[in-house]
Amino acid sequence: MNQHTLRQPCRFSGIGLHTGCEVTMHLLPAPAGSGIVFVRTDLGGVEIPALAAFVGSTQRSTCLAHEGAEVHTVEHLLSACAGFGIDNLRVQLDGPEVPILDGSAARYAAAFREAGVEEQNAPRREILLSEPFEFTAGESLIRFEPADRYSLEVEIDFHSQVIGLQRAAFTEDDDYSTQVAPCRTFCFLHEVEFLRKNNLIKGGSLDNALVIDEPRGYVNDTPLHFPNECARHKLLDLLGDLQLAGARLRARVTAVKPGHSVNNAALHALLIRLNV
Repeated sequence: MNQHTLRQPCRFSGIGLHTGCEVTMHLLPAPAGSGIVFVRTDLGGVEIPALAAFVGSTQRSTCLAHEGAEVHTVEHLLSACAGFGIDNLRVQLDGPEVPILDGSAARYAAAFREAGVEEQNAPRREILLSEPFEFTAGESLIRFEPADRYSLEVEIDFHSQVIGLQRAAFTEDDDYSTQVAPCRTFCFLHEVEFLRKNNLIKGGSLDNALVIDEPRGYVNDTPLHFPNECARHKLLDLLGDLQLAGARLRARVTAVKPGHSVNNAALHALLIRLNV
């Protein structure tokens, strides 16, 4: 399998979920071997590679940092790149956070389909496992097993009467656009005040997140896209966080109670184990 990039540029504008900043973002085709790189055009063009080594924080999102510059909430865009097999991309932003859009990756998927994905004349880099590797943190577990195809299985349990126990799965042959991309981020109503006091979700609204009022139900007027939309969104996030490996994992990934902190810690530990 060869590397891929976008055939045509894409442009997005919107508010950042956590910073509340208005940002314009341009996605540009990039040469083979260059990887995915975020560029803060408002900070003189500081470049931040989308690699695990550049993860700065994982509080309710994945933030990349380099040379004093940050890019928050990169996971939804990177998830779409994983779903479409995009290896090389230049992401130019005039602010500190990727726009949240509707809280899913649906608009990225639509834009990628319209722009087209172009095969490049270079083999895709892959990470192969010779034996299983398991990472645990509290009640969370991420397990990587050798496999011929990349696949993920997620299980979530927030002890919520509304969400319940949910599972979701995805393989590289599945249709990311319809099965994963439409699934929105979510939070509980009782968390909102705490998150805002901690300088988070400044741009959050019912237009870009599912809000759960336990045990009554979802606050949003819009219907769920899937009965297990929350689990599918956690899978969406996991795909994005694992894209920071900088290569395609040839593995079966099983995640119990995943989240950005454990996703990134597990990937970091795996890369150390494999000496990648």
